[in-house]
Amino acid sequence: MIAINKKHQAMVNRAIKWLEKHNEANDLRDLADNNDDEKRYEKYDKICEKTWDKYEECISELPSREVSQIEKSGRY
Repeated sequence: MIAINKKHQAMVNRAIKWLEKHNEANDLRDLADNNDDEKRYEKYDKICEKTWDKYEECISELPSREVSQIEKSGRY
């Protein structure tokens, strides 16, 4: 994904990286929930929390137009 303003490109890349990690952990958490695997569910739930917090840290440093572009992408 290309940032609107080039000076924000590194932070946009970081935000996308954490969002993708969150999405992956969320899929695994849903799979564990469907299989009634409580231990795996808790493991991936913690990972989801950590990755979401990292994503929010990244977007807190970005202007709203950059955040909007990330949210409109297919990754969100």
